[in-house]
Amino acid sequence: MKRVSLAAAVLAAAAATPAAAVTATVSPGAAVRSGAETEFLVLYAEGADPVAARSAIEAAGGTVVKENGAVGLATVTPGNSGFAAALAGNALIEGVARDRVIGAAPGTPRARPSERPRRVITERPARHAVEKEGHRDHGKRPHRPAAPHGPAEPLADLQWDMRQIDTAGAHRVERGDRRVLVGVIDTGIDGSHPDIAPNFSRELSRNFTVDIPVDADGKEVDGPCEAEPDRSCHDPADVDENDHGTHVAATIAAPINGLGIAGVAPGVTLVNLRAGQDSGYFFLRPVVDALTYAADIGVDVVNMSLFVDPWQFNCLDHPADSPEERAEQAMVIKAVQRALDYAHRHGVTLVASQGNDGFDLTKENVDRGSPNFASVPGRTPRTRTVPPSCQVMPAEGEHVISVSATGISGRKAYYSSHGDGAVDVAAPGGDAYDTPTGDLDRTRAVLAAYPKALAERRGELNPDGTPKVPTVVRDCDATGVCAYYQYLQGTSMAAPHAAGVAALIVSRYGKPDRRRGGLTLDPDVVERIMKSTAVKVPCPPGGASTYTRRVPQQDGGVTVVETTHTCEGTAARNGFYGAGLVNARNAVRARL
Repeated sequence: MKRVSLAAAVLAAAAATPAAAVTATVSPGAAVRSGAETEFLVLYAEGADPVAARSAIEAAGGTVVKENGAVGLATVTPGNSGFAAALAGNALIEGVARDRVIGAAPGTPRARPSERPRRVITERPARHAVEKEGHRDHGKRPHRPAAPHGPAEPLADLQWDMRQIDTAGAHRVERGDRRVLVGVIDTGIDGSHPDIAPNFSRELSRNFTVDIPVDADGKEVDGPCEAEPDRSCHDPADVDENDHGTHVAATIAAPINGLGIAGVAPGVTLVNLRAGQDSGYFFLRPVVDALTYAADIGVDVVNMSLFVDPWQFNCLDHPADSPEERAEQAMVIKAVQRALDYAHRHGVTLVASQGNDGFDLTKENVDRGSPNFASVPGRTPRTRTVPPSCQVMPAEGEHVISVSATGISGRKAYYSSHGDGAVDVAAPGGDAYDTPTGDLDRTRAVLAAYPKALAERRGELNPDGTPKVPTVVRDCDATGVCAYYQYLQGTSMAAPHAAGVAALIVSRYGKPDRRRGGLTLDPDVVERIMKSTAVKVPCPPGGASTYTRRVPQQDGGVTVVETTHTCEGTAARNGFYGAGLVNARNAVRARL
């Protein structure tokens, strides 16, 4: 467990949003169409009477449009410019912070996803990379050697990540129980993807986001709402217009169905708990709502490959921050931790990615990307030197299993953040530069599902449907059903491997949940099994890894980039691998 606070969650079981979690709501698009310019988030004091807290908000001129009763977090439209100041010092209120711009949608045509600005939440191998060894005709299935223990999925030979954690050995014992629910808090899941659909629950899935047309500076974020099917700025809960969540979901639970790939736990049920915008931002309210919903419906495991925007590091008293900015960061820390605590109490195992900046989270770092969203005009990122007390949410939250990333050789990936006491376990996340020469090889990233619609919009397919870029792979089954997959890398890809192992553990050792149905297993037990069965990996010789990357340039040349990361700790527990590299086979053969 972490020594500091922060985290996020997942979903599963029950069709309606529980009244305990959300007690006052408006229709998803109402705020966008209202013409209001901003919303505020108000966090009630611990134990405060919500009726009294709402009265205090109204007395300050605010209107509650949504309330998460499980956490005590209200979304409020202010009636005057002095709203926040009027609540200062009120014993019923713990915090007030500006949320985001919600104004009316502009009448400009919506940009294609490839043209929109995209927040980078995953390391992407360059799309202009030259094919390395293993080039294949992506429209046809090449000959593949048979798996040593029974049939393998058609693209299994491309899944080095699954071999690294021995999923084949695990699947001889446990493939995952359909009653186990894994929530994916991400940018959405393409529920129609042929290699996801058999394990996807539309009934339980929810979208907690509302599209943001533009930011406070008028810069496009998600695009105008007029392009949505019902013009509501609220996407269905079975689409992914970013691609990130679909990749994560397939890594966890792509079924064994004779098509494409298999996930770590191919027999469990996937629940889309969308908290990410089309553009890749993850804001506080959707993350909190997703976590509490997951807890209320009986989700067993939740994957959080994200950090809560707009601050990468949340500091309580940084001298470079204004009082309003400090209040905003404190709100993130307190509200997310309350949601994590609530999910943990309700039996949710929480898994989060460590981050892709190569930071040692136990040391002083330089944050150059916060705040990353213009909720007020002119707000731009600035450089802050941040101490270890500043927190990355949710990876540094209590009750969260934080995951670093490894490459194909087993070394910590060059981008993966780390730190002795900050990392719980390691898992495959991919490293396209983990090659003998340091040259880029995209097949050393992680292959998982990719929405066909996005491949088409981004111009990555030929007229006959075959991919025309090396980062996309197509596979078709005997009936002519085809599906698409892409290579991505990042700690976002590592966390779902650990979440899949957690789902196998619940499937193997969980007991029937007489109250809510399905299976249940104490998340502390899940974490103990995962850590105790992980393969111990010591720090590299000399206590550091030097990464030399030969980065391709548009002119055909290469730029050599060299970085060194220091590993602290012992073979049993260290800052690169935590308690070790997760191992699916060991986890389902544990002696309890």
